[in-house]
Amino acid sequence: MDPNLINDCVHCGFCLPTCPTYALWGEEMDSPRGRIHLMKQHVEGTPITPEMAGHFDACLGCMACVTACPSGVQYDRLIEQTRVEVEREHVREPQERAVREIVFQLFPYPRRLRLLRPTMWLAERMAPFLRRANPSLGAMAALAPRVEHRQRLPRLVRARGERRAVVGMLMGCVQREFFPQVNAATARVLALEGCDVVIPPEQGCCGALSVHAGRGEQARRLAGQVVRTFERAGVDTVVVNAAGCGSSMKEYAELLGREPGFRVVDLSEYLAELGPVAKRHPLPLTVAYHDACHLAHAQGVRSQPRELLSGIPDLEVREIPESAICCGSAGTYNLFQPQAAHDLGDRKAAALRTTGAELLVSANPGCTMQIASAMRRAGAGIRVAHTAEVLDASLRGVQL
Repeated sequence: MDPNLINDCVHCGFCLPTCPTYALWGEEMDSPRGRIHLMKQHVEGTPITPEMAGHFDACLGCMACVTACPSGVQYDRLIEQTRVEVEREHVREPQERAVREIVFQLFPYPRRLRLLRPTMWLAERMAPFLRRANPSLGAMAALAPRVEHRQRLPRLVRARGERRAVVGMLMGCVQREFFPQVNAATARVLALEGCDVVIPPEQGCCGALSVHAGRGEQARRLAGQVVRTFERAGVDTVVVNAAGCGSSMKEYAELLGREPGFRVVDLSEYLAELGPVAKRHPLPLTVAYHDACHLAHAQGVRSQPRELLSGIPDLEVREIPESAICCGSAGTYNLFQPQAAHDLGDRKAAALRTTGAELLVSANPGCTMQIASAMRRAGAGIRVAHTAEVLDASLRGVQL
């Protein structure tokens, strides 16, 4: 933990209203300011106790506090450094260690995730039984989406019409295996806007889940493989359609100690930069746009998705109250902190219901699963689509 970064905090309290766990519990040690106080204690010689580890584990890493802080405190760097220390020093209970190993030996590996696909239809039915055995396993089952048929993408998707650019596309892990339609829509949208889309089939996990959980060695290994893959592909831009992945990939220089040979951009960020050429057909829908934390707070991408959606004829974009408060997904948070995630999910679902929207638009697979699960609990299921799917439907003139 960097003492200089810790000392940047003047304990003003502007972070408090934006912090999801402080909003839930009102506990000082479960606010960014309180956690920084605990970090300072550790730097000054206090060992990481189970209580301290619990407060650090309870942080979602949503970075809303970074957006709110007037002093420029780099809490994102602090919490990642702290989690490395927690993993190094804190001895977890055997059952907790076992669950964490299951998650980190499964989710960063698309081929292993693929083995789960035939059983996904059973997941929701099994959730109550698994929850009794272990809350994290129950949460994992309850969040499972209904998976569409796998869609194989070619190595190269050619631009439609005049070629304006050549980009690489990250397929991701959860996105690739549980939301294949999102990747297919992303490739089509980029092609319709004049891009050759290079999709290396050998690409693996970007390392986001690992780096956010303090598992630095695994994160560097996975990130290094992704960098080598896209550098061999010869692209100078890699487009990402999952907020958490994009956030981590934009910090590869810090993780790996060198700049990769390409820049990383979110899909909406890139399309706004490129400018539209393909015709938008009307979509008579009311949609609520959800700000994924690692897109809005970590990457600062807020206006671009809204501008893209607003450019579709007959489509109305409605804002969700408390949009800056995390939905409770936060990578693996809803697996390791299922009760807090459950409460935040219910809060987000209640806010979403006030919009009266027909469709929720999200730019992150974790958020999609989290909010859809919360809406099902509330007995008010809502259709969920990625920004790419909405654009794809408009560009092709089909209904969602």
